[in-house]
Amino acid sequence: MSNATISLPMPRIPGTRNRLKDNPVPGAKRVLLAAPRGYCAGVDRAVVAVEKALEHYGAPVYVRKQIVHNVHVVTTLEKRGAIFVDEIDEVPEGAHVVFSAHGVSPAVVQGASDRGLQAIDATCPLVTKVHREAVRFARDDFEILLIGHEGHEEVEGTAGEAPEHITLVGSPDAVADIEVKDPDKVVWLSQTTLSVDETMETVRRLREKFPNLQDPPSDDICYATQNRQVAIKKVAQDADLVIVVGSANSSNSVRLVEVALEYGAKAAYRVDYAHEVKQEWLDGVQTVGVTSGASVPEVLVQELLDDLAGAGYGDIETVQTAEEDLVFSLPKELRRDTAGKKDTRALGGRHRG
Repeated sequence: MSNATISLPMPRIPGTRNRLKDNPVPGAKRVLLAAPRGYCAGVDRAVVAVEKALEHYGAPVYVRKQIVHNVHVVTTLEKRGAIFVDEIDEVPEGAHVVFSAHGVSPAVVQGASDRGLQAIDATCPLVTKVHREAVRFARDDFEILLIGHEGHEEVEGTAGEAPEHITLVGSPDAVADIEVKDPDKVVWLSQTTLSVDETMETVRRLREKFPNLQDPPSDDICYATQNRQVAIKKVAQDADLVIVVGSANSSNSVRLVEVALEYGAKAAYRVDYAHEVKQEWLDGVQTVGVTSGASVPEVLVQELLDDLAGAGYGDIETVQTAEEDLVFSLPKELRRDTAGKKDTRALGGRHRG
């Protein structure tokens, strides 16, 4: 495993310093810092892929949808020459285009080919695994119940692998309305960034309705999503307030807020940047829990910790529930440097600012 930081660090975000007041509260102030948090291997791979594509081919490099669901990452890459588009037909013929970490349907791949685009697939390998499962189960004529959020890019990509075989299940309550042709040939798959607890409740209700429901060969919810939820569950038990750094369209970040509240946090909020924290959130708060979604660079967490320290929350205790050392190889087009030599970043960068 490579622990080298990549050469293009995420910039710090200038903000108003000393904005939060150090008001007295009962007892000593502290921060419980969840670990693991922040970038997962799939996000790291995708972001590095765009950076290296810019190095290899020069600007602009086009990216279909947001490469990952984080405002800061997208804005930073735009400044370096990445152009984010919603659909393939917005990309000039023959240009380089990167598919986001959330994956794309075969129709999108074909559309890129038809336009002569030079496509680089930055789909997270764990999402690719779900795609392959969908293809295999469809080939065996199973009806696939895909647990996920309607309109999410990952769900659209997976559903596009076998649209005639897939039915979307949006929540546990949606199970009551699900009908299948053959209850003896039905299997469930899921979006990788869901709440583990809610997904398992959905599966429980599906199995009550369809006793012969089959499971995927391995868990579809990604290791990083699960690990971050486990960590915030432990933090939330002792936290008066939990702050999750992550964007509004980041499914796993939004889930962290929900999990924190479910597991005992008295209050929980999501912010993109530290300057969004409101003074009144800290009123009477002794213990602040902090975590970040899987597409959040660590620099944004550090900005939050700096602001909290200015408000008297300088005592930081890390709550570690798992160790993560997984890395993914970059797309094959990007594993060598511009001189053609094997790139030291072929596995992405493990620790990013």
